[in-house]
Amino acid sequence: MKIGPKLSKYKVGFAAVGLGLCLVVGVFAYLGREMWLAQEIITRQENGLGKSEETIASMSAQIFNLENEDQRKKNKELDEKMKQIESSFRQTLSVWERLADLRAVSIKDAAKYDKEMAAALKWFSEGNYSSAAAKLTSLPPLMERDRVAAMSVGIKIENLVVENKPPESGYRRQRVNVDGAEFVVDVVTASLSNTKVIVDTASENDCGNNCPVMSLSDYVARSGAFAGVNGSYFCPAEYPTCAGKTNSFDTLLMNKNKKYFNSDNNVYSVVPAAIFNGTSARFVSRSLEWGRDTGVDAVIANQPLLVAGGKAAFGGDGDSKHASRGGRSFIGSGGGNVYIGVVRGATVAEAAKVLAAMGLENALNLDDGGSTALWSGGYKAGPGRNIPNAVLLVRR
Repeated sequence: MKIGPKLSKYKVGFAAVGLGLCLVVGVFAYLGREMWLAQEIITRQENGLGKSEETIASMSAQIFNLENEDQRKKNKELDEKMKQIESSFRQTLSVWERLADLRAVSIKDAAKYDKEMAAALKWFSEGNYSSAAAKLTSLPPLMERDRVAAMSVGIKIENLVVENKPPESGYRRQRVNVDGAEFVVDVVTASLSNTKVIVDTASENDCGNNCPVMSLSDYVARSGAFAGVNGSYFCPAEYPTCAGKTNSFDTLLMNKNKKYFNSDNNVYSVVPAAIFNGTSARFVSRSLEWGRDTGVDAVIANQPLLVAGGKAAFGGDGDSKHASRGGRSFIGSGGGNVYIGVVRGATVAEAAKVLAAMGLENALNLDDGGSTALWSGGYKAGPGRNIPNAVLLVRR
């Protein structure tokens, strides 16, 4: 019996089956590996995305925590509180200066507000800013009313002449009608043909702090003047905001000794000025338009220019002090004359209209409030507080 060929046939069959099994296993192994790789990629992508989301969430949480952090809240609250304090402080200083102006005119009237101010300051110190602000807001109109009234004590308005023209010569108190309103005006008229305009100063040189001051009557006496009016704006010692520069003024001025004051810091000044020389008067809208000529009689700068070319030159500028009513001192010219005086109970814009209606060709506003003073054979307005300079009229 022959068995060799049969064994070979079975060997071939087993080999084929083994090869097939190997292929199947290989395919499954390959597919398994590919599926594992794909899953690994997906897992890594998901992990990466998750980390990004975690990062974003973490940043958002940090921002939220920073915005709601106690210290930041405290800083914001502190900032708001500081703003309240600064606002209340500025308001307090402003009202205090109004009170100082009233006290310069009437100590009795000013005393009425001492308790009111004390109450406001007490609320301020306790952090009750709203109550302090309400009290401080209510006081200025009342102080202004009392200051205007105090300046009119002893004046019988009904007995005054109603006249829109200034006197031809000398002093007169009169009523002037403008736009349906009536104003009391004290005015001195003097011809430049026999009158010299000078400016006198308490200091001999520039002064930045603790500067000397004098009463208007003392200026009049030492220069032998027949009339005088207070001069330029300055920083009164009673004003808290004037600490470190008390009684100083910073506008251009040439006094009777031909000494220019504040020359260096007024090279580019836009503050108006009045210049008098002999029988002529010149008013410039900016100090920079004037040099340093010592051949003239007087130079004084202040603001604003009230009348220019016979027309009112000022209609208001948003300054609360210019918009309040009080005595408005002025120096003006026209028709060969010089005019000095005070428009009572007027805003600066109203004073400009009044002086234009009176026929002045040019006029310059001078200091006011508690500094207001006019002298002509005695005080006609004031005396007010002591001042660092004054405009005087002397005989030639």
